[in-house]
Amino acid sequence: MPSDFSQMHARLDAYALRWPDEATSALTFSEFLRSDSAVFERRFPAGHFTGSAWLVSADGARVLLMHHRKLGLWLQPGGHADGDPDLARVALREAQEETGVIDLRVEGGIFDLDRHCIPGRANEPEHWHYDVRYVVRADSDESFTINEESHALAWRSVAEVAVDETLDASLRRMARKWLART
Repeated sequence: MPSDFSQMHARLDAYALRWPDEATSALTFSEFLRSDSAVFERRFPAGHFTGSAWLVSADGARVLLMHHRKLGLWLQPGGHADGDPDLARVALREAQEETGVIDLRVEGGIFDLDRHCIPGRANEPEHWHYDVRYVVRADSDESFTINEESHALAWRSVAEVAVDETLDASLRRMARKWLART
């Protein structure tokens, strides 16, 4: 097993220890990681790993969300690993590409895990995303630029996201985790 895979297993184990209520989810991700050497590739038919950013403002009070063009939902920035097993690097890259925010940095280890089904489209069958999420913090310049992947971007209060029933359950979960941090 490549060392990158061993590092990811260690990160998933650390996540399970930090969030014991989510140990089953971490185990599911570890089992998927063991399933094939192509799990970081978009072409893997069963699904693949993705990296996402819980992109918080410099003061940590707000989170930057994007209204995803293909899915029509408010979500966090993120995307395909495209072969890169360093999902923190993927999350940082995707946050920069999808928001245009500069001077971003990853903080800490895995912040959240979310396995979700992606509906099939004309040239792509239904498949699973094994999304590994990291805290990414903006510096003082929080200016953003909308690109072709979203209809809109908006800084939202984390406290409001935590209770907004119109948002994806995983966004509310991350907001609650963020608010509960010590």
